[in-house]
Amino acid sequence: MTGTLTSTVDLSTVDLVLLAEARWPGADPTAEPAPLPGFVNSSFAPLIAQAADDCLRQVHGEAPAPADRGDRTAVVVVSTRGDLGTASAVAAAVDGGKRVPPILFFQSVVNSAAGRVALTWGLRGPVVCTSPVDDPVADAVSVADLLLADDAADEVLLVLVEQGAEEATALLLGRAAPPATAAPTNEQRSSQ
Repeated sequence: MTGTLTSTVDLSTVDLVLLAEARWPGADPTAEPAPLPGFVNSSFAPLIAQAADDCLRQVHGEAPAPADRGDRTAVVVVSTRGDLGTASAVAAAVDGGKRVPPILFFQSVVNSAAGRVALTWGLRGPVVCTSPVDDPVADAVSVADLLLADDAADEVLLVLVEQGAEEATALLLGRAAPPATAAPTNEQRSSQ
């Protein structure tokens, strides 16, 4: 993932529209994401939550989202490397012959961060996490398109996150409006 992530998102091949977007870090590259209670030793979950919160606030103000929209909003988290901070903390404990703190188990499951976002914002659609080997943006857009095409959701919050780069981008996507159909002309009505 690069700093130009959203400029590479091509929605022309799918039936999706961009409703809102946010990046972390924003204008201040030295800023840290807000701490996230219950998540320790890693910036992975705080990066996801910060980007998601910044994106969703543009549309809904403060949490939670209105129930009619939240009920039909999915959350998709995509990361090629996953939570490096938690993996390193677990490895260090194991290598040192120490007990692994129980909180690191729950935190090491990527969907725990996605679930935290869903719970905070009242998003009750599907929660999906992927770790693609190829293009993470293409994977994210493909999953969002599939969720909308299958009528599993009306909106999808995509969060693309890479901890090594300390960046996250959140995109709220919806269905493209169907093309407007012109009213039949008098001539067309009389031929029917």
